[in-house]
Amino acid sequence: MARTQSSSPRAGGVAAAMSALILAVLLAALDQTIVSTALPRIAEDLNGFDDIAWVSAAYLLASTAVTPLWGKLGDMFGRKRLYLASTTIFLAASVACGLAPNLLELIGARVLQGVGGGGMIVLTFALVGDIVAPSERGRYQGMFGSVYGVASIVGPLLGGVFTDQLSWRWAFLVNLPVGVVALAIAARALPAATRGAKARIDYLGATVLAAIATGLVLVTSFGERWGWGSPAIVGLIAATVVLAVLLVPVERRVTAPVLPPAMLASPTVVFSSLIAFFANAAMFSVLVYLPTYLQIVHGVSATLSGISMLPLVAGLVVSQSLAGRWAAHADRLRMILLAGLGANLAGLLLLGTIGAATNTLVLSVYFLVTGVGIGMVPMVVLTTVQNSVPAADLGAASAVVTFARSIGAAFGVAVFGTLLNTGFADRTRGLPAGGGFDAARPDTIGRLPAALRDTALDAFAHATATGYLWIAPTLAVGILLALFLRPSRRTEETPGVPAPAAEDKDTVPAA
Repeated sequence: MARTQSSSPRAGGVAAAMSALILAVLLAALDQTIVSTALPRIAEDLNGFDDIAWVSAAYLLASTAVTPLWGKLGDMFGRKRLYLASTTIFLAASVACGLAPNLLELIGARVLQGVGGGGMIVLTFALVGDIVAPSERGRYQGMFGSVYGVASIVGPLLGGVFTDQLSWRWAFLVNLPVGVVALAIAARALPAATRGAKARIDYLGATVLAAIATGLVLVTSFGERWGWGSPAIVGLIAATVVLAVLLVPVERRVTAPVLPPAMLASPTVVFSSLIAFFANAAMFSVLVYLPTYLQIVHGVSATLSGISMLPLVAGLVVSQSLAGRWAAHADRLRMILLAGLGANLAGLLLLGTIGAATNTLVLSVYFLVTGVGIGMVPMVVLTTVQNSVPAADLGAASAVVTFARSIGAAFGVAVFGTLLNTGFADRTRGLPAGGGFDAARPDTIGRLPAALRDTALDAFAHATATGYLWIAPTLAVGILLALFLRPSRRTEETPGVPAPAAEDKDTVPAA
């Protein structure tokens, strides 16, 4: 396969290119969170309460399934044109979502939006590898990690504002003006590919990998709703395992595999991807469920819950920035990962002590510690992987990490949701169901008589805390993996030029 390299932009062009990429990542990240607060109104307007969960699941499923294919196609045919194509798909689908007349068409548009959003994310991370030198990648990747953190908090707030003040349709239509600006800047500022590829596209490998992603997302998204022991979930798990076993021989038979087997033989890629999986599982259990705890237990609005989370965002943004700068030195990568995973673990253990009476100051300290830990891990993992592979495989390597992070996020949300709901139901089993209280829906606590409400609030706070104590061991596993990680030492300063083999003992040969 001929290598796809990019002409490096000048300093001013780097700033313009980064601004376009940051806007695109912001849109794609927001679209995973902004819809959450609008779902009840969407279900009401489109008369689709039974299938409303597919509005979120469709986006996650599509974006995860196409990630490896976008990454490999970018390696083969040049990332700029594919990035522009994925952004265009995303914007067109956003308009279709905003104008959807019924739930079925909305879900279909969300699938298409996920296809575009998945490409935007993975190609953005790979383009950073094209634009900047390895010693600077950590600093720039840190910016995108901060965008993710901010989007996780701001998204639900914006969704609520649009739904209450305008219409839920603006949660999708708002993408258009911002996306058009990002698209225009990207068309001018991103470096163009200098050579294309002659290898055939690995359609079979891409299909198998997409099927694996589909199975994983469906299991994690609907496991609790369908029943973890139900025939549908058990069948999905079995099919996913079989496909995963078949993937390796399938990829070994093609000249340009969408997921190069040699890359998966790299300890750096394998360990880093696993760390990304566990770190994202913990991160999303925090970002998704802490606002719920604040709103139900402390009785604050969605807006105030977002404000209460600002210490976490502050810790995340600051630690991302510092970690990105420290990551310029390969010798520090493992130390940064260990520090970040350790701080994140400490944060989860602190969150495991929260209760109904935990005051705002104490919560702010816990949130800050957790945010610092969350911010130090994701982009350092991505930088470690990118620095361990040749430039020709940057897209595929970025896709592997992005895929692991997406599945980890879905896994964390699903597992924590199950722990929370089960724990809450167990502790409220003796409460009366009269008056509309439902142990499967914590938002009905407010319908309980005052004498019983405090008991239910204590139960929800305790279930939340216990959930974080159960999630904490995943970070302990991440720490163990980081101890065995041996980041490669890349010395080249010219973007798109791989380091000499002697400098990188864990380099994976180009496909």
